[in-house]
Amino acid sequence: MGAADLVPGVSGGTMAFIFGIYHQLLDALHAINLDFLRLMVSLRWKEALRSLPWQFLVPLGSGIVVALALLSRPIHWALAEHPSLVWAFFFGLVLASVTVVRKRVLSWSLALVILLLLAAGLTFYVVGLLPLETPHTPVLLFLSGAIAICAMILPGISGAFILVLLGKYSYVLGALIRLDIFILLIFAAGCLVGLLSFSRLLRWLLARFHDPTMAALTGLMIGSLRKVWPWQAPLSESSNVMALTLPQGLTLYDALALLLMITGFFLVWRIEKVASHRSFEKEMML
Repeated sequence: MGAADLVPGVSGGTMAFIFGIYHQLLDALHAINLDFLRLMVSLRWKEALRSLPWQFLVPLGSGIVVALALLSRPIHWALAEHPSLVWAFFFGLVLASVTVVRKRVLSWSLALVILLLLAAGLTFYVVGLLPLETPHTPVLLFLSGAIAICAMILPGISGAFILVLLGKYSYVLGALIRLDIFILLIFAAGCLVGLLSFSRLLRWLLARFHDPTMAALTGLMIGSLRKVWPWQAPLSESSNVMALTLPQGLTLYDALALLLMITGFFLVWRIEKVASHRSFEKEMML
């Protein structure tokens, strides 16, 4: 999830779905409520920990932090030097994960198909927007973190890409590479507020409107494929708008991109097979 959140166009929420921990993540975040905070402030830490699934959150959070710390430089370099190869791998991941999320819809209907198409079309349009230029003030940095983290837990919507649209991606990634604590703390505070509030809304939607929410999430993931398509070119020399293209011939570079795409797809397919097999075994044991 940490590696995915560093790449504009890929969502950490998508990775959570691929590994089968998405609903568990939302439930764990829901446990961080006013009662938990009240116990922490009153220094009743043992009681606070008992009310929190820390056995799940600590390893997951540690893994995300380690990935952000260790992979920010390599991914920054790879996106600058070989973006097509990075996007090809994640295109395969996201494409395969669409089939994973699609299976979570219990009963498809015409209305759900229309909802999926609307979500896909809207996402396809949004990811094609040009990035904005915004000042790097503490307030805007806090709001950027709150907005981006909402996208990060939504499968198909990349928090890193939202930062690109807000003109904050390079700024925040640079602060992460430099370990600028002041900037990172403001951004992290915004992320925390956005995460705890939006995860509750998403959990409520899944509980009350499961199939429509899953159909919309599937559409979000389909639409987001536009951003990670490996072969793109500007419409003109002076344009920042990227047009989707096909490889002209099969060069060694294109062959490597296709191989990475297939590898990403197969990786998700294999993980899904293993997860389904383990779920079947648990049901048999029960």
